[in-house]
Amino acid sequence: MNKDQVKGSVKDAAGKVQEKTGEAIGSTEQQAKGLAKQVEGKVQKNVGDAKEVLKDSGRK
Repeated sequence: MNKDQVKGSVKDAAGKVQEKTGEAIGSTEQQAKGLAKQVEGKVQKNVGDAKEVLKDSGRK
């Protein structure tokens, strides 16, 4: 697991918390920020996944 995978997973989780907090307090702004953070985290994790695939394919 590389740093992009870890950081992406953390951002995704933090975004979920922020979204749920926004729902609880009735803040659509916080919900939107949470959703955006989730997307950013998923993209970063996917970049990390791609790096791992490339690294693994280079070992063969």
